[in-house]
Amino acid sequence: MNTRTDTNIWPGITCDDALTERDWLESLGFDPGILVEGDGDGEVIHSEMLWPDGGRVMIHSTCKTDTTFTTPAGSSSVYVVVTDPDAVYAKAQAVGARLVRDMAEEDYGSRGFSIADPEGNTWSFGTYAG
Repeated sequence: MNTRTDTNIWPGITCDDALTERDWLESLGFDPGILVEGDGDGEVIHSEMLWPDGGRVMIHSTCKTDTTFTTPAGSSSVYVVVTDPDAVYAKAQAVGARLVRDMAEEDYGSRGFSIADPEGNTWSFGTYAG
């Protein structure tokens, strides 16, 4: 039984290679969720990646037939609240993620960093939870 309570906001990310994006997110610590593939080679109609501390993001292909919610690949920015930014930072370094903003202690009480995924989307990880 799923006891997750992160049902309020799910950002969606459009990718040229959604399957590779899912693998990349898993290497950072996301858990794979549902995957609905399309008829085309590598086409992802809908998928979800779950953050262990709560929250999820939807990943889908640019090449899908229904483009209602498709945005240009690489145009998204997502903030992920983490309990251990140093562990995620180490994983990002291990997969060769492009650093956008190095690890920093912020005036507003957060510790975090930002990286770009292979599609060009920006992912920020930090301890600030509001």
